[in-house]
Amino acid sequence: MDKSRLISVARGDTPADIIFKNARIVNVFTGEIEKGNAAVAEGMIAGIGNYQSAEEIIDLNDRFLVPGFIDGHVHLESSMLSPAQYVRAVVPRGTSAIVTDLHEIANVSGINGMKYVVDSIRSQPMDIFLMIPSCVPATHLETSGASLDAETLRQVTAWDEYTGIGEVMNYPGVIGADPGVLDKIAISRGKAIDGHAPGVSGKALNAYIAAGIYSDHESVTLEEAREKLRLGMVVMIREGSSEKNLETLLPLVNDNTYKRCIFVVDDRSCIDLLNDGDIDAMVRKAISIGLDPVRAIQMATINTAEYFRLVGHGAIAPGYYANLIVLEDLDSLLVSDVYYQGKKVASGGKTLFEDIKTNGGVLTSAMHIKPYIIDSFRMKASEETASIIEIVPGQIVTSHKTAPIKIKDGYVVPDIENDILKAAVVERHHATGNIGLGLVKGFGLRKGALASSVAHDSHNIVAVGTSDEDIFTAVKEIERLGGGLTAVADGKVLESLALPIAGLLSDQPLETVVDRMTKVEKTAFSLGTKLPSPFSTLSFIALPVIPELRLTDMGLVDVLGFKILE
Repeated sequence: MDKSRLISVARGDTPADIIFKNARIVNVFTGEIEKGNAAVAEGMIAGIGNYQSAEEIIDLNDRFLVPGFIDGHVHLESSMLSPAQYVRAVVPRGTSAIVTDLHEIANVSGINGMKYVVDSIRSQPMDIFLMIPSCVPATHLETSGASLDAETLRQVTAWDEYTGIGEVMNYPGVIGADPGVLDKIAISRGKAIDGHAPGVSGKALNAYIAAGIYSDHESVTLEEAREKLRLGMVVMIREGSSEKNLETLLPLVNDNTYKRCIFVVDDRSCIDLLNDGDIDAMVRKAISIGLDPVRAIQMATINTAEYFRLVGHGAIAPGYYANLIVLEDLDSLLVSDVYYQGKKVASGGKTLFEDIKTNGGVLTSAMHIKPYIIDSFRMKASEETASIIEIVPGQIVTSHKTAPIKIKDGYVVPDIENDILKAAVVERHHATGNIGLGLVKGFGLRKGALASSVAHDSHNIVAVGTSDEDIFTAVKEIERLGGGLTAVADGKVLESLALPIAGLLSDQPLETVVDRMTKVEKTAFSLGTKLPSPFSTLSFIALPVIPELRLTDMGLVDVLGFKILE
């Protein structure tokens, strides 16, 4: 960038590269909508005012000019798209930057996985800000593909994209002042440190925040979010594909609190990205519920930029990057055009930049499983009741229930009439032979089984089904694909989506992935489930950092007690 030229344009002495004239500019600093012209030079905003001379003048005819959206907490791996295809999905929706810790792919492939994503996006018209994953593995209660200690993570602090420490999920370790956890936090003194403290309250929450952790995206009740806000946390209001907290938490936002609240999607499927949108969908929904449009835009732009100290991002003002969205109106939030550093990169929902095809290279060898047989999925019954994972609709938290179980010949069998199905987690990183078995309620399958190699956070193979035979068939199909999703019934594979990059991402175009994902989900619905995102729900069964009961390759996990159940 030629800063002297930028200053000359700002003075009015040199023609701009672009002038957006007759714009209604959303000023995220004052909350006003200003009419006027915006001059762009060297990829930056040179000035706002009566600028007239430029190589290109774009008459917005009273359309709105808005800063590019910033997603403050997202796991792009949950889209199941390669990094380049993810950019294709979100940039036309107005996303100009994301903040991510990449702990999904890091739990499978370590620093190599993180480097693959960052390198893939560097050449794309979107900025990636990297929070170092603090929990690889997330806990000692599962087997992950990699382990990143503080010394290893210090390597990443040299990357240009390094922004801070990602969500510290081991909240018991923080509260208990575990030296290994505190060593990781110490890496990012002076940087943002993201939190992950579901249900943590009172003195325990004080202890967690005292470690220097100043944000959280896991609040599911208004009272929980309000307590965190009062204790100094930035509250990340989340609306993903399976985690939907916007309506519940939006009453928290008022004139006194809005600067401490930001919008994030956390996990969003490729289907939702293509059909509904990204952070724009969340802003749109907040406006439809009744939030002032400018306030909603502030929570998706400047608030995020200021918390993460993203200098030059999140606003339309002199010296800020010309990452811009042209909107027809502020209610429908219909995106006309998107600019990245002053260049038009999308129009009418279509990208204008080169579609780069990427493959996973060494990340495509991600299945290392010890041989197993159908009998590996048998559960011996020791009592007439058992602990059951109960799905909570619309949330990723689960309930820990104890209920009577169905027993045949001394073994636990699925109780389809009472919607108590068998679940399994098969370790796939080191061929340990670990297979965790449990029971789950809430999937509603009447027949068949579902399986996936997307299973937060360690991403072993997770399956749920109505019979051992179908669970076995489903797991075998995931192994054959090198990772992916599948729906089976009567011992036959009905539909699958291959995810050969680390067992998490497709190497196919956005539209192809959405088509395959739609088909496999429709097949899941035909097997009886009424969950809106059955594979997303399935992926969280194995997440041992969210209450109350989970299943990993090591067995049933009591999250509140942070232990494996006998």
